Amino acid sequence: MAKRDKDRDKDDKAGKRNRALLASLKPLVAPPRLPDATLLDRLYATVLSRKGGDPESSHSARLLSRGTAKVAQKLGEEAVETVIEATRGNRAGLIAESADLLYHLIVVWVDAGVRPEEIWAELERRQGISGIAEKAARARALAQPKLAPRLPKSRKLC
Repeated sequence: MAKRDKDRDKDDKAGKRNRALLASLKPLVAPPRLPDATLLDRLYATVLSRKGGDPESSHSARLLSRGTAKVAQKLGEEAVETVIEATRGNRAGLIAESADLLYHLIVVWVDAGVRPEEIWAELERRQGISGIAEKAARARALAQPKLAPRLPKSRKLC
């Protein structure tokens, strides 16, 4: 069996174990003090500190060592799992998968060199702008043809 297939099997088995563990947990109860968004900043700092670390001792280091394609693939898988739980109406599953999705999104940010402050600034920029107007503005910007530099006029060879 190829190394890639072994890694995929290993990931699948680990994922099944994790889902079984999550299913066995007691109902979710909010902690006495609700966490705030700084939790995401702390998670980012932790993942960033694992970049270049030992893949044998850190899940984040292992993901990051596999490269951008694998990191992005994992984000996509978690997004699909989150959508599945949402469409099933499984609140506990949605919460668990959302946490996974946010973690893998942060891993993608670390891999791409994007800092959370950049995301927060973009969200801040969009605040107070109608979602419909903002989306329309993005669509118009994307529809604008980019002008290519003009080529010099060719000389006739005749």
